[in-house]
Amino acid sequence: MSETGSVQIAIAGITHHTANATALEVFRFPDEGSFLSRAAERFKGVVLLQTCNRVEVIVQGDAAALSDFLEEQDRYGFFVKEGIEALRHLLLLASGVDSMIVGEDQIIGQLKKSVADAQVAKTCSSFLELCINKAVHVGIEVRKRTEINRGAVSVGSAAVLLAESQLGSLEGRHILVIGSGEMGLLVAQALAAKNLTAIYVANRTFLRAKVLAEKIGGKAVRLSELYHYITLSDVVISCTSAPHPIIHCNELKEAMKARCWPLEGHPRHLIIIDIAQPRDVEEGAEKIDGVRLFNIDNLRIINEQTMTNRKAEAERARQFIEEELVVFIRQLNRKTADDILAALHTWAKAVRTRERDKAVARLGSADEKTAEVIDDLTHVLSKKLLTDATFAIRASAEAGDLRAAEALLKAITQGERLPCDSSVRNKKA
Repeated sequence: MSETGSVQIAIAGITHHTANATALEVFRFPDEGSFLSRAAERFKGVVLLQTCNRVEVIVQGDAAALSDFLEEQDRYGFFVKEGIEALRHLLLLASGVDSMIVGEDQIIGQLKKSVADAQVAKTCSSFLELCINKAVHVGIEVRKRTEINRGAVSVGSAAVLLAESQLGSLEGRHILVIGSGEMGLLVAQALAAKNLTAIYVANRTFLRAKVLAEKIGGKAVRLSELYHYITLSDVVISCTSAPHPIIHCNELKEAMKARCWPLEGHPRHLIIIDIAQPRDVEEGAEKIDGVRLFNIDNLRIINEQTMTNRKAEAERARQFIEEELVVFIRQLNRKTADDILAALHTWAKAVRTRERDKAVARLGSADEKTAEVIDDLTHVLSKKLLTDATFAIRASAEAGDLRAAEALLKAITQGERLPCDSSVRNKKA
């Protein structure tokens, strides 16, 4: 495979592999548009991927420059990948192999959205778009060729499984879902399969809550009624995109008082599962009597329980990804070869045109037929003279040796000396 430095892509960030919910929240970029604008001043292209369990910055550039930039943004403790390793990471990510819930499908839509957001911000270069679209294509193909997502769960449905594991069964329970976006839909769909007594759906926009509730046979509630329905519920699953907490400690304490049994003095247990990023539940809520608070960190055990049947499929996915990576590298190298050859032929065309015009001028009153013959001659000569050079440049670029390809271009167009191959020199000695 070609050398790492031949592919100008770098990825840096943190994920569920090494970071907990708190670290992810600290690392996030709340104002994505502003971040993309700042990054675009340093890189030819930049895309920001932020989900509930990862924050990754993808740039057309090198790892060192990306590391420096992130540290300037007061972000530390991140991983960095570049070149082929960055491309491999993208393909594994899109295929669900790198996900917290292995095999989940939501990452496909999240990657597409990250590209769309970068396009709106005018920071997504054609090169990054090509790379991410390739990853999405491979991710879709992996799911067709393997059963990596068979029996897999999304983060949303994992939250439902977590609630079920805590209560033993959700039959006859009252569940409140806060948020009606993609994650809220996944949660609601997973709940719809359970034999619940009631599903409540709350959202900042009541109309969206109503649409989702109608899909699953639930009841839409206004956010102003939130704590009333918290009082009525056995489980609350919150997954909004709000930039700040929407469940506050003081109001939650009052709601829990209304859950007290008359003779016991302690409230009925309330399970709250906060899978939002940034978090929806105010810090300290877990200390309130009767509240059992969980977040995305607690979903890891669900993945471990459902992973057994998908390990073999994940390995099959990796093998396919390696094959596709080789194909994609060749594709990128061919594109680079075309760019280098375009520069070579632009230079040759300029030289040919200049010398043709000089020749015609020296002939004085050359007729149209003579000028045409000279034009054809210079065109054929320049094309034949560049045949071997074109072959050598293309072969070097497609093999991943871009330094050799660029050196040949400069030797021909600028008269630069070709670098000596030390291994050849040593053999001659």
